[in-house]
Order: sequence, then C-alpha cells, then structure tokens
Amino acid sequence: MTGEIHPPTKLWTGNFILASVANLFISMVFYLLITSMALYAVERFRASDSTAGLASSMFIIGSVAARLFAGKLMDSLGRKRLLVFALAFFVLGSVLYIPTGSLGLLLLLRFVHGMAFGAGNTALSTAIQALIPPSRRSEGTGYFGLSTTLSTAAGPYLAVLFASSGNFTAVFLFCTASSAIALAIAVFLKLPEAAPRTAGGHPAKRSRSRFSLGSLIDHTALPISLVILVTGVAYSGIVSFLAPFMVQESMAEAASWFFLVYAFTVLVSRLFAGRIQDKYGDNAVMYPLLMVFALGMAALALEPSSLSIMGAGAFAGLGFGALMPCAQAIAISVVPPARMGVATSTYFLMLDVGIGLGPVVLGLFIPYLGYTGMFAGLSGLTVLAIGVYYLAHGRLNRRPGPSTATA
Repeated sequence: MTGEIHPPTKLWTGNFILASVANLFISMVFYLLITSMALYAVERFRASDSTAGLASSMFIIGSVAARLFAGKLMDSLGRKRLLVFALAFFVLGSVLYIPTGSLGLLLLLRFVHGMAFGAGNTALSTAIQALIPPSRRSEGTGYFGLSTTLSTAAGPYLAVLFASSGNFTAVFLFCTASSAIALAIAVFLKLPEAAPRTAGGHPAKRSRSRFSLGSLIDHTALPISLVILVTGVAYSGIVSFLAPFMVQESMAEAASWFFLVYAFTVLVSRLFAGRIQDKYGDNAVMYPLLMVFALGMAALALEPSSLSIMGAGAFAGLGFGALMPCAQAIAISVVPPARMGVATSTYFLMLDVGIGLGPVVLGLFIPYLGYTGMFAGLSGLTVLAIGVYYLAHGRLNRRPGPSTATA
C-alpha cells in the first residue's frame, strides 16, 4: 500500500465510518469480558476474590505488553496487516474461552487475548488519525471516541444480562461474533500507511532506533496521566466487581441499569464539558468532575437500592466519563506537536495500568472490607486524586488560550 501523500479533506468517509464500527465491536468485547470475568472465575473455578480480580486484569496486562511493541510492529508489518493479524487472534481467543478447563489456562488465555486487543486497538487508533482531516482532528477524534462510549454501555449491560443467568457460553459466543464482525470490516478497510519519504519523494529507509523509555512515556504528560491512573483504579472496581456485588445482593438488573445510566450521562457530558474547559480553563472542569466521581463511588458504598445504584451510574458517568477526554486534552496540550503521539501513549498506558492492576489489589481487600467497604475506600481514593491533580497541573491554573487542545 502506498504511503500518505495528501491528507484527507473529508471526515465522514466510508473508511472512517467502518473503522468506527469496528472499534465499537472491539471495545464491546473488552467491556463485556472485563465486566463478567471476575464472576465467571468465581462461579466456574471457585476462584478467590483476588484471583478473580487477576482473571479480569490479565487481559489489560497483556494489552499493555502488546502496546510496548505495537509501534515497532506497525513499522515492519504496516497498520492494516497488524490490525488483521491481531483481530484474527482476537476471534480465536474469544472462542477458546469455551473449552478452557482450568484457572491457570484461563489466566494465560486472558493475557494472550489482551495482547491481541492491545495490538489491534493501537493499530486502529493510529490509523484513524490518518483518516481525519487535520483541520478537524479534535472533532473527528471525538466522533470516533463515541464508538467506545457506546461500548461502555452495551458491553457491561450484556455481560450482566448473560452472567446473571449463568449463561457464560452466550457471553463467549457473542464476543466471538463481535470479534468476527470487526475482523471482516478490517479486511475491507483501506488504511493509509505512514511510509516516510525523502525530500525527493522516494521511500526512506526506516530507522532502527533502539527501544527507550522516552519513546513510550513523555515526562511532561506523565503528571496529568498519573491522575487518570489513580481514577482508573477506582473505575476498575466498578467494571470488575459491580456485577458480582449485585448478583450477591440479588439485584443483577440494577447493575444493567447502572451501565445504561452511565453511558447516557457520558454522552450528555460530552456536549458541554469540553466547551467549559475551552472557555474557562482546565480547573473549571477537573475539580468538579473529580468530586462528582467521588460521589458516585460513595453512592455505591451505601446500602444498595435501585435508586442508589442508578444515582451512582449518573455520577460516575458525569465524573469519570467526562474526566477522561478532559485529562487527555491536558496531556496533549502540554507537549509540542511532535510529541502528541507519545503523550497520548503515556495517557492510555497509565489508564491501562490503573484499570489493569486495580482489580488485583482490590480483590485482596474485599474479604476484609466487603464490596461496600471497597467502594467507600475507592471514594476516598478519588478524593485523593484531587490532590494529585493539584500537584500535577491544577496549581498552574492554566487559562484557555490558542494552545488549548480539545478532546
């Protein structure tokens, strides 16, 4: 495939729409499995809470491992080839959950399946930027991100629906079908390849740069990314342990409503959070969003009822759902344009680490604190994130200006 010569001039092309649909199905598998896996490990293999948390986390640990090498693989294989190969393994991994008969094999499969997700997601997220006109970069990225937002509702909702009846085979078959659809779309996608060229227009030889920490993490974007790491740990408690908590309380339907309300408030928050950030500055949105997210976690620590669970979904969706793009905008705005890719990588790496390691650590405390105690502790952790934000960025009190990036 030829390299990029002219940037695109239209946003809503067939390839952009297909790539967004593929991302919807890929992300839906991720959220469906991470929501149901802890409960599956407990019911199928009688795993402890900490081991169940590890079963949930191994997918993201594999994803992080793959992201470390995905850039190099894209250089050698190309974006589309890496995407197709990764999604082929993604389909296979979804099928193999059904015959897996031991906890050890389940953990191994979760890691390998996560690697396929990490490689494919990185390839697709990188390629989508080449499909967006430079003048509409923020707008196009926002629209593409809506496919992930929709999956945060559809995936967990279906997970609770299937898992509450003990029908985990249906979970894995649905994941297989979704993965296969994403693979079929990827085969027909036309993705521009970033082939470097010399001044004369001839293809340049790829540099064999050594692996370095600076190629993965931008030290300027790292402080704000630590905020998303801390809040990611709190969010991991929701996606990994809300379902088993609600099943234990015989309120499985309430968990479904939580994720529907969560997704709705995320969509609503996208209408105004970015505009407030652009007009009044970062602190005008970050401090309120962190407090609202802390209230959502606190609501889960109350005696569970349908009202408290749906209220928690609204607070969490408004808080964490709007927090992610606002924090990402900060991470991008504090670096020069040449480092935007590394800043984005830093942000998502910290998010993955928080969501990935959170369930393992939280699972150790559940036998002593119970689910409500765990959520109370996560509410306190989110309050602590306010202090982390102040030290990382808030004390600078950045005002809106021409350099401000939008999510």
